[in-house]
Amino acid sequence: MLVSLYQGVFGWLDRVTNGWFLGLAARFLFAGVLFMYFWNSALLKFGDGAFGFLFLSAGAYAQILPQITEAAGYDVSQIAFFPYGIIVLLGTWGEIIIPVLIVVGLFTRAASVGFIGFVIVMSIVDVVGHGVDLLTLGALFDRHPSALIFDQRALWIFLATVLVIRGPGVFSLDWALGKAFGIHHETGISDTKSKA
Repeated sequence: MLVSLYQGVFGWLDRVTNGWFLGLAARFLFAGVLFMYFWNSALLKFGDGAFGFLFLSAGAYAQILPQITEAAGYDVSQIAFFPYGIIVLLGTWGEIIIPVLIVVGLFTRAASVGFIGFVIVMSIVDVVGHGVDLLTLGALFDRHPSALIFDQRALWIFLATVLVIRGPGVFSLDWALGKAFGIHHETGISDTKSKA
């Protein structure tokens, strides 16, 4: 009887949340936990004026390419635009565009793959370029869940992995565009058109 009750309750929960809940919850958590972090980080990299998003600050170079910027004496005019300026520009734009796409749920799966790549590159730069200490680096299975690199970023990557696998859920632009173009989504919510 307990096994049947257990299977009944969690089977029902699986059916009513199938296809829509995990993606929506993951995007909500991304918006609440990570969006402003990445948004503010990108804004700090912009240069002055209306076209600051095209002409980035020395701080942008120092964060993304620390060793190259230091070798240039923090004079970014001494750093070649190709490839280094392009790397800094695309990295900064990625910090703005990818989180926006995830939060609104547009091209969510591709944006989430991009976010995973971004976090991996960001972590490598922190370790190799900025030389973070062992406490900041942390380790898996070490009973300390608060290291900034292994622990926190593993959770960030897991959150994005949920979106890659399960999609954005309902109340996303992907979902709305799918409805508009008649693409069937497995949301767990009955669709009268598909039954007709």
